[in-house]
Parts: sequence; C-alpha cells; structure tokens
Amino acid sequence: MTVNFPLTGEPLGLDLLNTRPVGAGDLIADPAGLGAWLAVQTGRVTPVDGVGAAEVAAVHAVREAAGPALAAARRGERPPAGALRALNAAMAAAPAHRELVWGDGLAALPRRAATPARRLAAELAEAVAELLTGPRVGEVRECEGADCVLLFLPAHPRRRWCVASACGNRARVARYYARHGKAD
Repeated sequence: MTVNFPLTGEPLGLDLLNTRPVGAGDLIADPAGLGAWLAVQTGRVTPVDGVGAAEVAAVHAVREAAGPALAAARRGERPPAGALRALNAAMAAAPAHRELVWGDGLAALPRRAATPARRLAAELAEAVAELLTGPRVGEVRECEGADCVLLFLPAHPRRRWCVASACGNRARVARYYARHGKAD
C-alpha cells in the first residue's frame, strides 16, 4: 500500500492535523498508514519499531485534541479545557529527560522512558504545544482550495493554497473556465 501525504514539511503539529484531507479519509487510520507517515517524518520524531494499534490510538487522541485547540488559538480564544487536558496528559505520560551520550563528542540528547505509544503521543503533543504557544499561531491558514481543509504556515504573506501545483492550479483553471464561459 502506498500512501501519499498531500502536505508535509509544515510544523509537525500541522503535519499531524493534515493527515485527514477531504476525500482521502484518515491517512493514519491503521498501523500501515501511521508507519508511512512516520517514515515521512524521519528526523522529526523518534523512530518506532513495529507500529501497532496502541500507537495509532495514541496518535489519534493527540490529533483529536490538537484540532479544536488550534482552531481556538488561531482566533485568539481559550482552547477547550478537554483538549488541553488531553495534550497535557499525553506529555505527562512520557516526560523527557536529557541523557549524556558519547559519539563524535559529548552530547545531551532528549530521552523518554515510556512505551512507544506514550512516547510518540508525548512527542506529538509537545509539537502541538509548541505550535499553540508559538508567536505565529495566528498566522496558520486553511487552504483556500475548493473542498481542501489542509492547514499551513505561510512563508510568504500572499500564500493562499496548501500546494500551489494542486489546489492553486485547480483554482486557476476554475477561474479560467468561469471567465471564458466553458463548462466542465
């Protein structure tokens, strides 16, 4: 099974929320889908060996809390208490500590002593917390493409679409046909 993720490379919390695009269903609904998404996120989350149902459930719980929390934060409102409780619980279930390791030199790396599901949920909840408390949370936009619900943090203030070659192109084609009176 090949899963194509329509938009990645945004802040990790947004990438998580973008796993449910319109018309494609839930791209991380099962262990294979979550494993594929985690592979795309290499270097951003600690690798998980053998993604299973527990990891899927843990990630879904974080995503379900992240959506309403981000929607409220974007409007400058207080996020729902239940969403904050869920995100805080995920982070508390696998607190991070620093561990000294020797490689090319001495380094202090973050470690979490927890099951893979709890560790993954904590990492993602932490990414959502960084997004929610970051200075650019109010700049997060929803794609202006028809029927697109993907979120992005624009690098340029005029950016309107999640992916210009997809949603942007569809919008330009629709405007062309509207101007020239052509039907689909």
